[in-house]
Amino acid sequence: MNSTIKLAALAPALLLGGCLSLGGEVPDSLLTLTPTASAPVGSGGADAQVGALIIAEFEVPKALDVTRVPVQVTDTQMAYLQDAVWVERPARLFGRLVAETVRTRSNRIVIDGDDPGVSANDRLHGSLRAFGYDARTREAVVTFDAVRNRSDSTVSTRRFEARVPVAAPETAFVGPALNEAANDVAGQVADWIG
Repeated sequence: MNSTIKLAALAPALLLGGCLSLGGEVPDSLLTLTPTASAPVGSGGADAQVGALIIAEFEVPKALDVTRVPVQVTDTQMAYLQDAVWVERPARLFGRLVAETVRTRSNRIVIDGDDPGVSANDRLHGSLRAFGYDARTREAVVTFDAVRNRSDSTVSTRRFEARVPVAAPETAFVGPALNEAANDVAGQVADWIG
C-alpha cells in the first residue's frame, strides 16, 4: 500500500517531466567573447561628465540578431554553422567587449548601455555589419561601423574590420577565431576613441 501511495504521488511529476520542453536540444557548449585584457578588480573612478563615454547597444541586421553563427556561403546565400550557439546575441557580447577594451586602454569612465540616470556628452554607437564565418575565404569576419557623437557636437564615423583564418568550418575553430577578430576590432575602436 505504501509503495502504491508513493507511486501515485510521483505520477504527476513524472508525467509533467515528459511534457516540459525548455527550447529543444541543448547544445554541448555555448560560445562567448572574452577580452584580451580586463580592468582589475577594484578599479574605477570619477570624472566630469565630459570625460565619460556611453556605449549604446549596437544595431545589427536580422541575420545577426540571433544566437547562431552565420556563414556567408555566396554573395547572396547564407546559412548558420551547425552546433554553434552564442550564449547571448552578438551585439550585446560585442558591445560589452568594446566597453571593457576601451575602459582598460583609456582609463576613462565607460557606461555600457543606456542608463537614464547617467548623462555623458560622448557617445559611441554603430552597427555590427558582419560577425560570422565567410566560407568563400575561410575566415572569421567582424565588421563594425562606428558612430561617435563627441562632447563638442562633432560626429565622426569609421568602419573597422578584422579577418582571422579558420582551419575548418567547425565550432571548435570558428569560435576562437571570432573571439580573436572581435578583440582586434575592439582594440581598433579603443585606439580610435583614444
